Amino acid sequence: MKVIMTGGGTGGHIYPAVAIADEIKKRNPDAQILFVGAERGLEKKLVPERGYDIELITVAGFNRKNMLKNIDVVKKLMKGNKQARQIVRDFQPDFVVGTGGYASAPLVKMAQKEGVPTYIHEQNAVPGMTNKLLEKNVRKVFLGFAKAGESFKYKDKQVVVGNPVRDEFMHTEKQEARKELGFGENEFVILAFGGSQGAGRINKAMMSVIKEFNGDNDYRICLGAGSYYYDAVCKQLKEEGLETADNIKIMEYIRDMAKYLAAADLVISRSGALSVAETTVSGTPAIFIPSPIVTGNHQYYNALAVAEEGGAIVIEEADLDNDDLIEKIRSLKTDPEAMAEMAAKSKACGPVKATEIICDTIMGDYVNG
Repeated sequence: MKVIMTGGGTGGHIYPAVAIADEIKKRNPDAQILFVGAERGLEKKLVPERGYDIELITVAGFNRKNMLKNIDVVKKLMKGNKQARQIVRDFQPDFVVGTGGYASAPLVKMAQKEGVPTYIHEQNAVPGMTNKLLEKNVRKVFLGFAKAGESFKYKDKQVVVGNPVRDEFMHTEKQEARKELGFGENEFVILAFGGSQGAGRINKAMMSVIKEFNGDNDYRICLGAGSYYYDAVCKQLKEEGLETADNIKIMEYIRDMAKYLAAADLVISRSGALSVAETTVSGTPAIFIPSPIVTGNHQYYNALAVAEEGGAIVIEEADLDNDDLIEKIRSLKTDPEAMAEMAAKSKACGPVKATEIICDTIMGDYVNG
């Protein structure tokens, strides 16, 4: 069996593809799996770390603000299409799975032209343009949220599965994670992050939280500041003369996310599809602060799906007040019953079977021709 997984740009497109690939390899250890991503995406680093081969193609997104710049974008797309065609012809996959991002469109389209069965997975509650353009000729459209189905035309192709999450998020125990990370059993652990690059507004709010709880050993604050903001956060702390105590940990990027989520009592984060899936599978209560500058406000709807079930609180960025956030944290810490209820309801929203359903569907098609 030969499979191409394609998608990337951000972890939200990459890790679901990795989770599906892992499940395929678990079922068929002899399967040959090739990832195809963009030259400038995170996939060129993250995919090899997971043990998979990757080919990179030249792609770029359209610039809606400066149309003249799209001349170069078109040239890159033409080059990317040629590269995609050659990869498909050389590798000769039995099927192709696209998980979104710039690289997935050329690969899925070229596979379709070569007669290769194709599938796509849409992570968000509001789909991106790439997957809406691809849906006509794919065999199935796997949905991370049922709401996304409203934006697709071919209802008979839709399969609501949730978002694929790697096994370690489902099997990491809280006490074990805390022991490995060096956290105390009775600390109230807060994990805050804004994605791989970070989120400026979340970092700003967390600076207030850090100042409030610095040195308070009842709290443990872990902040993933992101590659874009990490240096600025460290600089600000230095300029303000704040020496962080042992209960404060500031990181550029959180590589052991499964352990940190398992160890946390509360997550404060954006609500990208993958963050929501990993948080809920881990059964961790959350305060989601959706990004206001994403297509179709999809992060708000991602978060709302959990909040409506009682597993999270949604605070829109325009309504975020640093002092109110601190009070909310104190209130949750002093109400263990409410926290336990939120944790259970968060867990109930977790897409624990997503990867299995996707692979059952694809492998069934493969076996039956």
